[in-house]
Amino acid sequence: MHVQIVLFDGFDPLDVVAPFEVLYAGGSASGGAVTVELVSAEGSRDVVSGTGGLTLRATGALDPARAGLVLVPGASGRVGEPGEVPDIDADDQQAWQQDEFIPVLLGRTLTTGLPGLLKAAMDNPRITMATVCGGSLVLAMAGLIEGRNATTHHLGLDMLEATGVHAVHARVVDDGDLVTGAGVTSGLDLGLYLLEREVGPRIAHAVEELFAHERRGVTWQARGPAPVTL
Repeated sequence: MHVQIVLFDGFDPLDVVAPFEVLYAGGSASGGAVTVELVSAEGSRDVVSGTGGLTLRATGALDPARAGLVLVPGASGRVGEPGEVPDIDADDQQAWQQDEFIPVLLGRTLTTGLPGLLKAAMDNPRITMATVCGGSLVLAMAGLIEGRNATTHHLGLDMLEATGVHAVHARVVDDGDLVTGAGVTSGLDLGLYLLEREVGPRIAHAVEELFAHERRGVTWQARGPAPVTL
């Protein structure tokens, strides 16, 4: 399974690094059954995250024809030109990220070539799309997952629902060829679940042990009886 993790300006580093490390370790544990690369819509380039100017390098362009997995992260940090958004101090950082500015940054991906590439990837039956945190909002704002089951950071669930997505308050949601993770640290759990689903539970368990991280929560799927209100 080849994994393409998408970088865009303002991406959240943990949304990228957490699943990258899990999936890369899964490749090592499985003798190369999983390979991972960082890509962008524009091709090989240095991409600046939204956290402290941390930069990662995309080694190629997102290829919607290549079978495997495409993973879209969310965003973090400051957006806009000086004066476009208010200055804040460190004490207000959490409130800043919980307000309207992260959707603005995510929305800027719609002005790039990314939505077209993501649509082509989702139209490819040999690709499973995955997201962490606000990555599902990128897909939703591009009109690609209307009517699907998905999750995002708990503060973005209302926005996700407003786009016509069935927003699920769960750590990981498996909707077939769309697998979504919630808040930023859920990238660890998403990566482990994808290893279990695509490669096998023994590989996922080995990586879980290596990282000293027990996967959290039950992966939600639209099957089985619906629960009564408790």
